[in-house]
Amino acid sequence: MTHRMGWRAAAKDTCVALLAAIVAGAVSTGLGVDLGISASTAMASPLSPDTHSAEFSICGNSRRVNCVVDGDTFWFHAKKIRIADIDAPELSPPRCEVERTKGEEAKQRLLVLLNSGKFSMTAIGRDEDRYGRELRIVTRNGRSIGTVLVEENLARRWDGGRRPWCK
Repeated sequence: MTHRMGWRAAAKDTCVALLAAIVAGAVSTGLGVDLGISASTAMASPLSPDTHSAEFSICGNSRRVNCVVDGDTFWFHAKKIRIADIDAPELSPPRCEVERTKGEEAKQRLLVLLNSGKFSMTAIGRDEDRYGRELRIVTRNGRSIGTVLVEENLARRWDGGRRPWCK
């Protein structure tokens, strides 16, 4: 009986996290359903309080444990994380000066956001991208950090493909 109840609780948590990701626009329902809720007001599960924190720095050439690579990639406890709901300008290498400048701004802002208190990470869809980065929605107080970067014009909502930042 205990095993069955544990399974049900885990299934419920997974469903709540998936629904939060759908509402945030990170996962398509594939049903053409407009939920009528903007991504900026999407809330994470009340069952998942913000529990992660670390002191982040900018990644350098040394061992990467807790550091920021760019506006949508960081290392947390020596695992490489890709923020799944956004696309930020590339820095390795940037294709033009506009992309480099905006990419540096996005990287610095992500550093500030990650160092601003506890956060949550939710896996959605596939667990890793083709580069081995764990794909996660990162939230604080139920609000996507990716959405903050999008609203500040430092990233774009991820739509399944990269688009150029250079004009």
